Amino acid sequence: MGIPVHGRHANRGCPRAPPPPPQTCLEYAWSLYGGNHPALARPYRFEGREKGPETDRAGAATAAKDYLLAELTWPEAERRLAEVDIALLPVGAIEQHGYHLPLDTDAFDADYICREVARRCPAPRPLVLPLIPYGVSYHHQDFPGTLSVGPDTLARFVYEVGMSAAHNGISKLVIVNGHGGNMATLQYAAQMINRDAHIFTCVDTGETSDADINRLAETKSDVHAGEIETSTSLATRPELVDVTRLEKFVPRFSSQYLDFSSEYGVEWYAHTSRISPSGVLGDPTKASAEKGRAMMEAMIVHLIRFVEGLKPLSLAEIHERRI
Repeated sequence: MGIPVHGRHANRGCPRAPPPPPQTCLEYAWSLYGGNHPALARPYRFEGREKGPETDRAGAATAAKDYLLAELTWPEAERRLAEVDIALLPVGAIEQHGYHLPLDTDAFDADYICREVARRCPAPRPLVLPLIPYGVSYHHQDFPGTLSVGPDTLARFVYEVGMSAAHNGISKLVIVNGHGGNMATLQYAAQMINRDAHIFTCVDTGETSDADINRLAETKSDVHAGEIETSTSLATRPELVDVTRLEKFVPRFSSQYLDFSSEYGVEWYAHTSRISPSGVLGDPTKASAEKGRAMMEAMIVHLIRFVEGLKPLSLAEIHERRI
């Protein structure tokens, strides 16, 4: 993730809300949405279900054919593109995430969120485009395993994908970004797609749910491999979290304008190794699977609301409608 924003949620200069009331994180997440959003009533994919494993896998495979573009045949794609004109494009990164999280954390999170949003949306579901796993991660290259592409390369690639999607009839493209270091690049690519294809294009790096995530997190300046990303990883892939190697590193700087959680600050860039020897910027010791489930639910539910609001609108209505 980029300095100063490393994950989808990095307390980007937002006033910090008070911590949740004395209730479980899931109860708090439930209260945020009034307890009546249908997505909150569904089991998580890592919770038990009544169906047996074989039936569950077969059912999931059948359902996935409806919204994963890469798994469709061209006649199936033609039918789906006639039904829906909105697509989700997940973009991530392959980079260090401290001693305890896998390199693909950002890529997995972006893809997971897109798939869950599409799966939970009512028909016609938005299409999920194949994940772009690599991002702008030069600032993590002092740590082995990090694979980075340049901003010009990523911008051009996303632009080409977006233009091709528009050629196929997509008129609303939501880029779901799992890596803060991609933000400037993806915003540029989105502008160019909008300019040349005249379609609705936006980038969500967590902005749709920042306020809720900040209420659930305890750590200030938690921007990379800290409380937030460790919590969501414990919720989705606990077997890949090395809980024996959690190490807190919350940076403090000489100027308040460099602080990642300050209400008054600038976007600035630095190599992570100059700030943190472990690569962590935050406090993973405060992470929990319960927090992670609530955080993931907030991200998914807000994106569902956003997508469902866009789905029935024409481009003219998107620009003109007032709520």
